[in-house]
Amino acid sequence: VDVYFFFHGQGSSGINLNVLRPLRFFRLLRTLRVLRTVRVFSKLSMLVNTVAASLMALFWSIVLLAVVMLMGALFLCQSLSGSLQDEAIKFDTRRWIFEMYGTSTRAFYTIFELTFSGGWPNYARKLVEEVSAAYSVFFFVYIIVVIFAMFRIITALFLRDTLAAASSDAEAAVQEKMRQKERYAARLLDFFQAADTDHDGFLSSEEFDAILLDEAVRTWLSIMEVDVHDTKELFKILDDGDGLVSPEEFVGGILRLKGQARSQDVLRIMHSCHKMMNELTLISSRMGRDDNTARQPAPLAASRTMMAI
Repeated sequence: VDVYFFFHGQGSSGINLNVLRPLRFFRLLRTLRVLRTVRVFSKLSMLVNTVAASLMALFWSIVLLAVVMLMGALFLCQSLSGSLQDEAIKFDTRRWIFEMYGTSTRAFYTIFELTFSGGWPNYARKLVEEVSAAYSVFFFVYIIVVIFAMFRIITALFLRDTLAAASSDAEAAVQEKMRQKERYAARLLDFFQAADTDHDGFLSSEEFDAILLDEAVRTWLSIMEVDVHDTKELFKILDDGDGLVSPEEFVGGILRLKGQARSQDVLRIMHSCHKMMNELTLISSRMGRDDNTARQPAPLAASRTMMAI
């Protein structure tokens, strides 16, 4: 972009291309996209995505509040117009009424301050005490319906949209899942190092049984959704056949044993069982044919054998 401005901006007459220099900002936005992959900025990315997802809810909330505030402002402006000419009301009070509610614009801005500043008694008490007590009904209804109820409903909707946007962020969910897996694997490695009493980098069956005798360890594993009722069977599952369990075998095996059986594991077992059933059926049929052949007379069996050859 800068090179284009340098070569073409010099020869252009009557056209100021410097006004297009802010377009370089979009080049910075492409650079910022790289930050989404950095773990430090994951929360920032989630926050930006949540704010972007809440823009429509924010827009309609502002529209709804603006309509309600406009209705309240017009009501006060029209109802107080006669009080400006009422000689029974002190001049300072009438001047204050005009400054606050004298026109529709003034009344709308006053209602805006009344709604968002939190100091609504400053805008209501003088009307109630010096103009008419009937205005207390208006402010009573407005405070309860708008400031108390409507604001809390809008806050709840924003919270719902925030949680929905955070849960639907696939990239953030994947990163959080990876962080949980890393933390879980680190705890398992700590457990492995504590169980490896001879510090040879492997767990034997005796070391595995010894550490699982500790009730605190069994409770810790059960909290991590690992069933340790049968230690011998658990060691056989983790062992690859050499009688020792390496750190990789231990962490990988426990990660697969964690929690309930997954659909992929169940499907793999069903496929293996189906394959074994087919092989057993084939073996059984072959054994049945061989048995029938053995029971037939020798000449007939020999002739069938010659025919088969």
